[in-house]
Amino acid sequence: MTKEAGLYRTLRTRDPVLQSHMIWASNDYLGLANDERLITASKTALGQFGAGSSGSRLTTGNTVWHEKLERKIADFKQTEAALLFSSGYLANIGVLSSLPEKGDVILSDQFNHASLIDGCRLSKAETIVYRHIDMGDLEEKLAAVQGDQRRFIVTDGVFSMDGTIAPLDRIIPLAKEYQAFVIVDDAHATGVLGEHGRGTSEYFGVSPDVVIGTLSKAVGTEGGFAAGSKVLIDFLLNHARTFIFQTAVQPAVCAAAYTAFDIIEGLQDTRRHLQSSVKMIKTRLKDMGFSLKRGDTPIIPVIIGGAQEAVLFAKSLEEKGIYAPAIRPPTVPEGESRIRLTVTADRSVRDIDELLEAFYLTGKELNMIK
Repeated sequence: MTKEAGLYRTLRTRDPVLQSHMIWASNDYLGLANDERLITASKTALGQFGAGSSGSRLTTGNTVWHEKLERKIADFKQTEAALLFSSGYLANIGVLSSLPEKGDVILSDQFNHASLIDGCRLSKAETIVYRHIDMGDLEEKLAAVQGDQRRFIVTDGVFSMDGTIAPLDRIIPLAKEYQAFVIVDDAHATGVLGEHGRGTSEYFGVSPDVVIGTLSKAVGTEGGFAAGSKVLIDFLLNHARTFIFQTAVQPAVCAAAYTAFDIIEGLQDTRRHLQSSVKMIKTRLKDMGFSLKRGDTPIIPVIIGGAQEAVLFAKSLEEKGIYAPAIRPPTVPEGESRIRLTVTADRSVRDIDELLEAFYLTGKELNMIK
């Protein structure tokens, strides 16, 4: 049934020699993954500490590179401290399974990432889901929480499937009114939003209680982090099981990420170019007659409808040299299967023209546009 419904998933192998397709699905928003400065820093740390980290941070896996990177992240996110995790997924699970306790209430956005949802499930707190970026629904649910129960508002900064931005300028005041803590997963905003790329906090000029992020997107490496007060980070170091019992990120990766953060703050022109590319693509796709979700981030969801139709659309694009995968249920709601484009800063006007031509031809072939 899964295959017949167009929901069957398979792996796709990237070959370093035969890059025959233009990839419009990468999260390497700033093009740093192949930056020579990151590669050089990684090689230096490889020479110092070898290929692996040898253990968890609390045993043999803690190095100067881990601590330097944590200080760098805290400075970048303008928090007191930060803690590294082996992935953003593990950071979300670690924070949510340890910080909210039995008797507490988590208010979680309807379209939060799977890692936030899993973290809520692993928590002993009650989880209440509010409608996607619906502040009226959030306030109603906040007001309904009884007594002295602690409240935690949990949201993505940028939602990975829709590209929408959480309205932190409205969430933070609500949180203060109802004495709630705010936890933001800034995976898709770090490096991209804000004048210096600090994410949704800088974009809105606010300070959530906990900022979670990944090093695998705009930072161009891998790993995750949580940033906040020194008290929070000390708590996570002693209670977050996905930190305590997980092998540490490789020192070579930490060195590369440290270098990336040095670079990111100064990439204002790159971010402006990226935003210009996003605007150009969205405008022209709309003019062709495609249905898009609202939002101004590098994530552009082109709504196709049925899962099978989305798979056919992606296959036709691939035949034209464009790799942009179909996103289907359960990742997105029924009837909202889509081609999810992610725009990166290294794409030229010519690249964009080729993408748009492929979309136009495919839309015509499949009778999806007039």
